[in-house]
Amino acid sequence: MTHVATLVGAAGAGTLTPEILAAAARRLPGAGEPILLAPGEAADIPFAPGAAHGNRSEAAFADAGYCKAAVSVLRIGLGAPPLDFFVQPLAGRRKKLLLADMDSTMIGQECIDELADFVGLKARVAAITERAMRGEIAFEPALRERVALLAGLDAGVVDNAIEERITLTPGATALVRTMRAHGAYTALVSGGFTLFASRIGEKIGFDENRANELLVENGRLVGAVREPILGKAAKLATLQDLAARLELALDETLAIGDGANDLAMLEASGFGVAYRAKPAVAAAAQARIDHADLTALLYAQGFRSDEFVTD
Repeated sequence: MTHVATLVGAAGAGTLTPEILAAAARRLPGAGEPILLAPGEAADIPFAPGAAHGNRSEAAFADAGYCKAAVSVLRIGLGAPPLDFFVQPLAGRRKKLLLADMDSTMIGQECIDELADFVGLKARVAAITERAMRGEIAFEPALRERVALLAGLDAGVVDNAIEERITLTPGATALVRTMRAHGAYTALVSGGFTLFASRIGEKIGFDENRANELLVENGRLVGAVREPILGKAAKLATLQDLAARLELALDETLAIGDGANDLAMLEASGFGVAYRAKPAVAAAAQARIDHADLTALLYAQGFRSDEFVTD
């Protein structure tokens, strides 16, 4: 077997039935017996594309195009069940570097939108955020515009926002701590703010975090961020920098995010995954999570649920 299809459903939903697994196996060439990773929730199906296409080189099946096409075959062939599908070569599926976006990925909110709520401008700022995350407007000027609206806000509200409004995405802690326990390096890389990323990164268990710095004077937000802004290009540069520092090939990396400013990072990584992402991002990423929580990325690497580390 050279490849594996991993099927993952929402935790506790019991979506992944023996019937679905059998139907999926019938649609994969040279499929072996399914391997349960979590009963009713996640399973691997190893298969061999060359078994059905012996006149083509195996290399042709290792590219992301084939893997995405195989996901489409499964999703459509099974009647679009509420499952997430990951198809990839078996070799090298466990990654040694994780880069993760923060807002709407590792946490359930957009921090800048929550800050704007303290000055009665959440709807206005959230509309700009949505357009930027969809790629309809450039990230950097959109961030400057939104931050300017926060000028004069007491910096102490960040503590209130973190305590009262910010929630960790289900599976975030297990993802980071399990990968670290197995030797991977983990980095939170955010177009948001260090005031949030430093504390959220520590709470989840990341090795390091990188984000934008909100300028503060006399305990109040100035309405600006320190330049240069950490955006799409900087996220890609962080991936390349950390891979070089750790002496890793990009194939050994995993990245996850939801917005347009994550796309370059997702496309360059060994396995780029869109989480509850904007349409253009979901379409461009190598894989996507629409139904499961972030532990889907552990199942995609072949971890069983009893191997997860949560503390």
